[in-house]
Amino acid sequence: MSEIVVKNLPNSERKKFLKFAFSIYKDYPNWVPPLYIDKLKLLNKNKNPFFKSNDLELFMAFRNGNPVGRIAAIANNTHNRVHNENIGFFGFFECIDDQEVANKLLDTAKDWLQARGFQAMRGPANPTSNDEWGALIEGFDDTPRILMAYNPPYYLKLYENYGLTKAKDLFAYHIQNEEMLKNDKIKRVSDIVKNRYGLKIRPVDMKKFKEELGLFKHAYNKTWAPNWGFIPMTDEEIDAAAADLKPLIDPNLVLFGTIKDEIVGVALVMPDYNQLFKTMKGRLLPFNFIKLLTQKMKIDWCRIIALGIIPEYQKKGLDGAFYYEVLKRAADRGIMRGEASWVLEDNEMMNRGAKTMNGNLYKKYRVYQIEI
Repeated sequence: MSEIVVKNLPNSERKKFLKFAFSIYKDYPNWVPPLYIDKLKLLNKNKNPFFKSNDLELFMAFRNGNPVGRIAAIANNTHNRVHNENIGFFGFFECIDDQEVANKLLDTAKDWLQARGFQAMRGPANPTSNDEWGALIEGFDDTPRILMAYNPPYYLKLYENYGLTKAKDLFAYHIQNEEMLKNDKIKRVSDIVKNRYGLKIRPVDMKKFKEELGLFKHAYNKTWAPNWGFIPMTDEEIDAAAADLKPLIDPNLVLFGTIKDEIVGVALVMPDYNQLFKTMKGRLLPFNFIKLLTQKMKIDWCRIIALGIIPEYQKKGLDGAFYYEVLKRAADRGIMRGEASWVLEDNEMMNRGAKTMNGNLYKKYRVYQIEI
């Protein structure tokens, strides 16, 4: 067997790094090629605000001069500061079905992290829990929803043979609007909660997008702060994410809940643009952007990316009112199926909420870890 050589890739070669994925997924019809323009920006140390406080290094493995795998080693200092941990991360892992190659890649990331004083390696993270997070472990027979990960089943074997073990599982629920909207109970409960607390739920006002973004920042960071692995987004990070998502947002699916004009909850629901991206081969130009504009109303899936109530107003049933509002508004747009993801396996409130909507737990993701 010829020697495996792992090389550091400079920032200027990140497109080469990204293109390698096509060789892995050529026989996996459910994979959705990410848009180059998005991933190039994500990995660009001059444009992604993540790199103002954190670092990342790209590596690619070669055998006989041919690429056989890739990985990123990630120093997420923000995570360690927030959670009082000393953990490094790996991400963007792609590899042929070869344990020796996988071991070389993971060793390279581990060595890079160990040299910087980290005591454990966790992942996959692409590059944080606010991005694609975890490895798919159940649900390979379906296309991933927007901003969710997909990988070949054999990656689990590569990870576990290396010595990576479960840190946490993440759940994804399939929800069918038609069934729930026939259920009068969820509407009655929603009406009761709205009347009891004076809850009003409204869509985002795109004419006041900057002001609305400020409200979302406050609610997002406050709502998800207690969650395992959560990293509060800086103003710059949320601004950058909003700029990318703004052209894709359906205003009627981005919701604010208020009581006496105070924000008490938010919901971010996105049409599943992966239905369109799947045919674009990673390219938006020169003509695919036209498809994006003309065919987006044909999308019949959505993803509930975030739905949360700020801590002071939790356990009052407000989330039920949000669930009904999301279901109704999605149905009005012609979207009858959705995914609620991801949900921490031990987040009892969110798992209970997904089951309230008759959600079917149909996919699972795993975050791995190893001591170094």
